[in-house]
Parts: sequence; C-alpha cells; structure tokens
Amino acid sequence: MNKKELRKLFLDKRKQLGEGDYARLNLALYAQFFAGIDLSFIRVLHSFLPIPDNHEPDTWAILDRIRREFPQVRISLPRVSGDHLENIYFEGPHQLETNAWGIREPKQGVPTPTEKLDLVIVPLLIFDKRGHRVGYGKGYYDRLLSQVRPDCLKVGLSLFPPVDAIDDLSATDVPLDQCVMPEGVIGFRDQGT
Repeated sequence: MNKKELRKLFLDKRKQLGEGDYARLNLALYAQFFAGIDLSFIRVLHSFLPIPDNHEPDTWAILDRIRREFPQVRISLPRVSGDHLENIYFEGPHQLETNAWGIREPKQGVPTPTEKLDLVIVPLLIFDKRGHRVGYGKGYYDRLLSQVRPDCLKVGLSLFPPVDAIDDLSATDVPLDQCVMPEGVIGFRDQGT
C-alpha cells in the first residue's frame, strides 16, 4: 500500500479504538519503552507530544518517568516554525500552548541545538518491517531526522504492528533505528535499510 492509503487506514483504526483499548495499548507501550530502550547514555531526548483526539501514542507518562528517574536526561520538545521544527528544552507544562493543529508546544524557552539530540521519539501512524514510517505527510520529522547526528537514536512509537512494506518511499524518508509497540521493540539499525 502507498502512504496515502496507509495514512487513511491507520487514522481510521486509531479512531475506532475504544478508550479502554487505547489506555491498554499506551500502558503496554510505556512498559515496552522502558524495558527495551537504553537511556543510560542519553543526555538530550526529543519527543513529540500527543494529540489526544487523534489517539496518538501518549508520551506524557514516558516523559514524566524520565523526568523523575533519569535526571541526567534533558527533554526537548518540538515547535513548528514555518516548514521545520525547532527544538526547545522542556521546563514544565506552564511553558506549553496549543497550536493551530491541536498540538501542545513550547511558547517560549531555551533552544536545543539539533546536534545535541541523542534520541528522538518519532510520531507515526504506521511503519514497515524495514523501519520506514508513515506520518501525517508534512515532512517535519523527516527534515529534523535528516539533520541529527548519525549516532542519534531514532525511535518510533506505534500502537500497531508493522506492515510488510510501504510502496512509495522517497529519498527524503529517514528510517527509524527502533520502533516500540505494545508487543515489543523492533530494531532496524543493522538491516541496511
């Protein structure tokens, strides 16, 4: 299937999730993230914030635990600026406002240099078995991921298992290194994607 077809299919699947199933999937994602992602060498972690109405994976619980249990990790959040994302260090909820797309983002704060990012938690609708992802189609995260250091870990969060393949990949698509699902964590770094 192509990205447009996959985007529609998995947006619909998310909308059909009942609140109980959505909560259960998020709890499993949370457990798998901390079981499968090594934070010991991470100093700066970038994460998206979820759009609850879209049933996106809930990063709030993950970020809360990181703030409590991993004091060496600084959290950076995205802010849309034109056609790209700015990275802003997260100070607390008082710093956030809702933008035109219903996404919470920092209204002010200290910029995070992209080269400082050690791990990026990447939003997606679905991914394939080689680590390619389908997002909302605006390219914000592909542009960000193309600018991070080669050793920066790119980790997706998915409520669903992977599809076999995405038919219409482009040269600007940046594959993930790992993807966390309720069932476990899949790694892609050594697949030569």
